Amino acid sequence: MDASTTPVLEVRNITKKFPGVIANQDVNIRLMPGEILALLGENGAGKSTLMNIVYGLYHPTSGEILVNGEPVVFHTPRDAIARGIGMVHQHFQLVPVMTVVENVMLGDESTKLGKLDRKLVAARITELSERYNLAVDPHAIIEDLPVGVRQRVEIIKALYRKADILILDEPTAVLTPQEIEGLFQVMELLRGQGKSIIFITHKLKEVLHIADRIVVLRGGKTVGEADPKTATQASLASMMVGREVILTVEKEAARPTEVVLELEGISARDDLGQPALRNVSLQVHAGEIVGVAGVQGNGQTELVEVITGLRHADSGHTRINGKEMTNTSPRHITVEGESCHVPEDRHAYGMVDSYSIAHNLVLNTYFQPPFARNATINEKAINEHAAKLVEKFDVRTPSVQTAGRSLSGGNQQKMVVAREFSRPIKLLIAAQPTRGIDVGSIEFIHNQIVAKRDEGIAVLVVSSELDEIMALSDRIVVMYKGEIIDIVPRAEATREGLGLLMAGIKA
Repeated sequence: MDASTTPVLEVRNITKKFPGVIANQDVNIRLMPGEILALLGENGAGKSTLMNIVYGLYHPTSGEILVNGEPVVFHTPRDAIARGIGMVHQHFQLVPVMTVVENVMLGDESTKLGKLDRKLVAARITELSERYNLAVDPHAIIEDLPVGVRQRVEIIKALYRKADILILDEPTAVLTPQEIEGLFQVMELLRGQGKSIIFITHKLKEVLHIADRIVVLRGGKTVGEADPKTATQASLASMMVGREVILTVEKEAARPTEVVLELEGISARDDLGQPALRNVSLQVHAGEIVGVAGVQGNGQTELVEVITGLRHADSGHTRINGKEMTNTSPRHITVEGESCHVPEDRHAYGMVDSYSIAHNLVLNTYFQPPFARNATINEKAINEHAAKLVEKFDVRTPSVQTAGRSLSGGNQQKMVVAREFSRPIKLLIAAQPTRGIDVGSIEFIHNQIVAKRDEGIAVLVVSSELDEIMALSDRIVVMYKGEIIDIVPRAEATREGLGLLMAGIKA
């Protein structure tokens, strides 16, 4: 076999068992030189587990790994890095208070006369930035950088360690459309310079756009390969889920009634004290879905935080069901406002990683009957409640006692949705409700949101996915620089028109 036909990376019959779960079963994958291979599958299909084995974070129960045709055994990520494998994790492995230089050299420090040689590392970062179009200031502090730039730092960190094989785990889950396009340009440049890339995702459009070849995992097994030139979103979705998936949201026309949420002249500042919302006024009626569109960072996050009590408004009024809710506590808004909130950052605001699924499912009702009486928690009632919700919302877990952090991203999101949607409510606020989850879970959550609208609940959906906003909304609000630039009935909305509004251009 000549060098060009020898896979740079091959996994043969890899099986990985955890207590009560087989995460991978006899998986076989080949990565060829200069190839972008998409690893596609639902959340919990075993994609990340498999790549954590390849990167030395997990050890396989059975099977073998070959690099350039040679069998290898990785005890730690350092072993994988030594063989030219780099991994960019979905949740970045960066120290926020350190500079780019310090993060890149961490664990592989360059020294001169017994001191860290920051100048040498900064020069190397600049060289990699220019070669691969990864614009990064070596001296910037990580916590001051936007998400897209932090991801570039992770890629530079892998290239700095001379990676020839790059594993990108859900790299677009937290990026804006513009940042995604920039990432794809970088990937194509890396491929052109001989690097091989494994791109883990569940986003069908992206796979068809960027991949040379597609491998689909389902239930921890390889279920097939596909060619992006001939595959369709529908054919890939059915391979992933094992059934036909309806990629469009089926819903009847809305029948809005009374005003449930009313914002009047809301102004607020961001974490740096800069104006984030400027005189925002909006009404959401019972029985309608209002979608909020906009490029990330134009006030959508702050808008949701003001409504849910997570951010103080400098001026204006928030009313829910006619009750004044301005600058009250999240619990007051939840209980008295009969509202629920699916937050955009599930780890920071939607769950407690170390708590069991059962306890995560009562985070905002644990103090109410039947889950508590006076100061006593009723564990039996909590567990019975959890068992019902896990089944109804298809949260895939061996037990309701499993820690929330042990679930895949999609199942964590379904856990949060299950908790929020299972209470009597009049207002539903969903921020990035399907961020980082697979096509089957997206279909399920979209149907749940529409069902809530049809029950007569007022729904506000904020999403950076324009397709999602157009699929779900009855009216579309577009935000630009902290203001509502326009409100468009769904029937009159086009991608082009909304795109112009998102860029601040109003016809």
